This record gives sequence, C-alpha cells and structure tokens, in this order.
Amino acid sequence: MATPSDVTAPDAVSVSVSARKRPEGAAPDPGDSGDLPPIVPRRHLGRWFAAAVALLVFAMVVNSVVRNPAFQWAVVGSYFTTSAVLGGLLLTLWLTAVVMVLGFLLGTLVAVMRLSANPVLATLSWGYVWIFRSTPLLVQLLFWFNIGALYPTLGIGVPFGPEFITVKTVNLFGPALTAVIGLTLHEAAYAAEVVRGGILSVDSGQTQAAQALGLGRWRTLRRIVVPQAMRSIVPTAGNMLIGTLKGTSIVSVLAVHDLLYSVQLVYNQTYQVIPLLMVATLWYIAVTTVLSAGQFYVERHYARGAARTLPPTPVQRLRAQLAALRARLR
Repeated sequence: MATPSDVTAPDAVSVSVSARKRPEGAAPDPGDSGDLPPIVPRRHLGRWFAAAVALLVFAMVVNSVVRNPAFQWAVVGSYFTTSAVLGGLLLTLWLTAVVMVLGFLLGTLVAVMRLSANPVLATLSWGYVWIFRSTPLLVQLLFWFNIGALYPTLGIGVPFGPEFITVKTVNLFGPALTAVIGLTLHEAAYAAEVVRGGILSVDSGQTQAAQALGLGRWRTLRRIVVPQAMRSIVPTAGNMLIGTLKGTSIVSVLAVHDLLYSVQLVYNQTYQVIPLLMVATLWYIAVTTVLSAGQFYVERHYARGAARTLPPTPVQRLRAQLAALRARLR
C-alpha cells in the first residue's frame, strides 16, 4: 500500500522539472530544457491598423477645421473674452447651479414621497414625475412664461374666502424667474428618479441593521442609506449637470441673456454667425470638460468604501502607460 509521500501529482513533477535551473558552470543535462523561454505577447495587427485609420481620419477632420477660412478664427479670438459673452457665460453658470441645487432638493423630496408607505404621497409624487417627464421642456417654459393668461393675480388667504396678499403675475414672473421655475420643476422630475434608483440600489439589510441599532428612519436615510446610494447617484447626476448646462440654452427663446442669446445679439448686428456660434461652442466645451473632471474625482471619492484600490487618476494612468511603453521598448 502506497503512502501519501510515495504519491506525487504529475502537475507538481512537471512544474518542479521545468522550473529547475542549471547551475552556473555545470554540464548541460540532456533531459533538462534549461530556463523557460520568454513569453512574447501576441501581435494585434488589426488593432494597430484600426488605430492608424482612426488617427488618419482625426487628422483630416482637424485639418479641415483649422485651415477652413469660413470659421474665421481671428474673429473667434476677438469675441471670445468680450464682456457680452462673459456676461452670458456667468448667467448660464448661475442658472445651471441654481437649477441643479433646487432641482435635486425638490427631487429628493419627491423620491422620498414615492418610497413612502403613504399611498397619497406615493400617488402624488408619481403623478408629478409623470406629468413633468411627459411634457417637453420648451412647452413648459412657454407655459410658465404665459401663466398670466390663466392667473392674472396670485393671492394668499382663506380658501373660498378673503385674500390677504395679492400680486400680479405680470410683475412677478419675469423671464429669468420663469426660466428658473420651468427648469427646476423639469429637473426635479428626473432627479427624483435618479435619487429613488440610488436608494433602491442599497441593500435592504443595511436598513434592517440600522433599525436593530435603534436608529430612526430619517437618521438611517441620512447617515446609512444616502452615503451608500451616492455611488449610484453621482454618475447619473453628473450627466444631468452637463445636460442642464447645455439645456439652459433653450431659455434664449424667453430673451434671457444666457451665453447663446448673448452671441445671438452680437451676430444679429455683425452677421458673423459661424464665428460667434464657435465662441459659444468653445465655451460650452471648456465648461463641460471642467465638470467632467470634477465628476471623475467625486465618483472616485465615493468609491472608497466599495473598492480596495481606487481607480487611477488621469495623471497616474498616463504615468503607468509611459512606464509600460518604456519597459516594452527595452
């Protein structure tokens, strides 16, 4: 009967034989293959060909844009930092910030109402999301801009009784306030679904554990559920922020002096349509790039509790690629 020490797995024998190295100065063993040959990565010729074609197309597009005289890059540079354009840019940034803050505050409230066990609150919140997601944003803005046709005056008082405070809607709803109200109500409907999806992504065991520790419902939501839900909320919220930044250009139909309306006022006088549109485009690209970089670092911050190693930053990724390239060239 064979003992365990007499039985040796074939895989272990092959590994020990192949891993054995010949001592220096010793005669070669006919049965020993020596050191293992280096592993050479497979050549992906199709990948290199596709990269070359993509770079060629990219170079052709850049050449057509840079060398096309119709873009009038000198005019673009002269109007890029004018006071009219910068004023419109500041209003666009202010409108984006206000709409995102108010929209997510209202959207969070609507999301909590939808998750409530109260059927009245759940039904009303569902109806709110349904109406404002079903109506185009331009229609909503035009509706709020003409709200005076439905309600010439707004008042606060006793229902079916006397009113204590009355104000005319013509004096109350200007173009800027109309834009803020319309964009906020529209944004809150989408933010409610984003927040609700993030809350539902948290495992129910977290809530049960918090209840076992004696934490209240609101404290559990604020300290346990929401911080974990941020990993699901932040990517979509970042996309909504960028979409809101670009979507504010629609308020130009209300004569709000945002970035697009500001350049429209200029090219209506100078008839230089393409250069002024390029000014607006470059500013939108610049601001969107900054917001995208900020979104990456916010996502990286909230990934600390879910990953042992954080995703590399663009600088770290570039350093790793350069190190791999140097190692391959050696």
